[in-house]
Amino acid sequence: MAYHLPVMLNEVVSGLKIRKNGLYFDGTVGSGAHSFAILSADPTVRLIATDKDDEAVAEASKRLAPFTGRFRIVRTDYKNYEEVLGEERLDGYLLDFGVSSHQIDSADRGFAYRNAEAPLDMRMDRRSSLTAADVVNGYSEEALRKILSDYGEEPFAASVARNIVRRRAECPLRTCGELKEIVEESMPQRARSASCAKRSFQAIRIEVNGELEGLRECVLGLTRKLRPGGRGCVLTFHSLEDRIVKDVFRELSTGCICPKSFPVCVCGHKREIELVTRKPLTAGEEELAANSRSKCAKLRIVERIAE
Repeated sequence: MAYHLPVMLNEVVSGLKIRKNGLYFDGTVGSGAHSFAILSADPTVRLIATDKDDEAVAEASKRLAPFTGRFRIVRTDYKNYEEVLGEERLDGYLLDFGVSSHQIDSADRGFAYRNAEAPLDMRMDRRSSLTAADVVNGYSEEALRKILSDYGEEPFAASVARNIVRRRAECPLRTCGELKEIVEESMPQRARSASCAKRSFQAIRIEVNGELEGLRECVLGLTRKLRPGGRGCVLTFHSLEDRIVKDVFRELSTGCICPKSFPVCVCGHKREIELVTRKPLTAGEEELAANSRSKCAKLRIVERIAE
């Protein structure tokens, strides 16, 4: 099985509109599939990539070996792009917010509720000290409820949080199976299904990895790093991420924001981008059949206009 199946690969490469001698940034390099396609598009292209996962960095480094001298991978969070890029301006960037197939399928990583014996870990960066076990065993009931509600949009967050606290008082929770069982027991019969724990696992994963912290500022900053005509591509996989990205792009694509009653503009707000995709792109039928994890993906593309 492949380390990770890239989502909407052709749409991303086409959307970036690769330019000769261009510099591109891949914020979550994963297996390196998107980066490989970008570097393959033109022999003069250079690429800088980041990833928090040491296994992903190792895998991508092997995959991109044929392009030695044209790429650099840094093991860090893409939100540290300023440290990585310095004064460099970009011709395009890709942010892919999905959890890789390798992370989900690796039982020892503890991302999937299907792996009952997997430890409650969920760290993308295993140098981080906070694990899913720390969250479910250490956070207050109210903090758990808020995380499950805000990050998982779980309608039964209060019940799940309450039952986690009750169960951990008897014995600390250690495995994905234990957490899944509690979530299922917290649901009314009508809401129980094979995947009803998905929202709670998503919420705890987002908390462990700080996925939404600084996301707005990162998308805003990277878009402003683009040269005129440069393009930004963002792949999101749940509504919380997509809402943030959509709001940033709406802000940057809007000109004057003065009240219509003002005779002249006094706000000084300038339009900085064009929306290449007014509605996000989604995976086609062929890709959906080959990779079910592409079902939730949304791709938004923008282009920087002249400054």
